[in-house]
Amino acid sequence: MDMISNLFTAITVWAVPVLVAITIHEAAHGYAAYALGDPTAKSQGRLSLNPVRHIDPFGTILLPILLLLFGGVIFGYAKPVPVDARNFRNPRAHMAIVALAGPLSNILLAVIGGLLIYSTLVMPDFLRNFFGANFLNFVWINCLLAALNLLPLPPLDGSRVVSGLLPWRLAYHYNKLEPWGILILVGIIFILPMAGQIVGLNIDLARVLILQPAQGIEDFVLSLVGVR
Repeated sequence: MDMISNLFTAITVWAVPVLVAITIHEAAHGYAAYALGDPTAKSQGRLSLNPVRHIDPFGTILLPILLLLFGGVIFGYAKPVPVDARNFRNPRAHMAIVALAGPLSNILLAVIGGLLIYSTLVMPDFLRNFFGANFLNFVWINCLLAALNLLPLPPLDGSRVVSGLLPWRLAYHYNKLEPWGILILVGIIFILPMAGQIVGLNIDLARVLILQPAQGIEDFVLSLVGVR
């Protein structure tokens, strides 16, 4: 019974915030694209806050559960919202804006989560810890997703911003990294630390590139709302 209770708590404290965070992240891309003249997401039913529309079986469900079970950094991803840059008046600049909409939505959600922490002050003791943990994890997960997606590594959102700022020829070659981007990310998060342990070195680029920026965003958000 304790195992079931612990699993339920873990799912609600971690999995539910991840689902909300990545759903709104993807929806933000779709709404931004639609506002800038691209109806692709709307025509494919992705202009929605319904999580079912955005779920990726591996990235939204299996990956967070595996990371939860094996004690890794909890994150996930949803199906990318389709965007057709040909519908934009300024394709490169508008793609950068659409890309930024995702991480900015996560930072906004983190602020909302921080403000919700105040609601625990009027809760009975048996609810205060549970909801307090949920809200704090919601803040952290959104800060983590914002930092992760702002990495300038194709196909992450940060790369779309960099691509929009680079001269066209440089952007063309830079974008060629996209087929390898996820493999590079997996290497940074999982393979390099394991390889480092084998040879007795601390090779933790994920901490430098993702966790530390996420902690910086979290500190900013919690200071902004007066919690820290």
